[in-house]
Amino acid sequence: MAFKILFCLGMLTLTCTATVSAQVNDSLRIDSIPHTLVWKNKPAKFSLKKGGFIITAGPKTDMFRDPNVTYNTDNAPKLLFEADDDFVLTAGIQHSFQHKWDGGAIVLIEDSLNWIKFCFEKDYTGARRVVSVVTKDISDDCNSAAILTNKVFYKLAKADNVITLYYSTDNKKWLLVRHLQFNNKKKIKVGFLAQSPTGEKCEVIFSDIRYVQKRIKDPYAGE
Repeated sequence: MAFKILFCLGMLTLTCTATVSAQVNDSLRIDSIPHTLVWKNKPAKFSLKKGGFIITAGPKTDMFRDPNVTYNTDNAPKLLFEADDDFVLTAGIQHSFQHKWDGGAIVLIEDSLNWIKFCFEKDYTGARRVVSVVTKDISDDCNSAAILTNKVFYKLAKADNVITLYYSTDNKKWLLVRHLQFNNKKKIKVGFLAQSPTGEKCEVIFSDIRYVQKRIKDPYAGE
């Protein structure tokens, strides 16, 4: 099935089925998400491909609020859309793990002090790590499973004020990583992030993207 892409360029609409490059200052739409995606912080490079896209983060890019209050930054490129009250978002995340803390993530953001970054990153030991960062003024950084390949699948589900995070190595069997309350007062934005806190760049491939407006009934199954 063709992957259709819609760019918002004033009065111009472009639909295509091939891999294309996109201007990073444009909003865009993809078939798998029924909302317009917009940038917060421009990437070094961006391209669309069948079933997903590639975000390249530039040097020294990150999103973190250190518990020691010595390192607070939010300059990583993020492609975001306004989410429904209840939803499930899944995506494959892949990159080459060249530098420490290189990563790709699904993010959920209320504002600059309240957000979640569900990241696949190269940790301080060099491992490919499932990492969840829950920030309520200060970041709570939690390292979870180590992954043996450069690709993993992530799922983020919101049901009322409860957020549940999952990962999978095959996009079929999902393992629960974190289950928490997130009592937002403002509308939530969700989307995709690339980062390279200590490197010169990190090219992250997002694939198998799926967004469904639904409320999960069983947090352990994610359905």
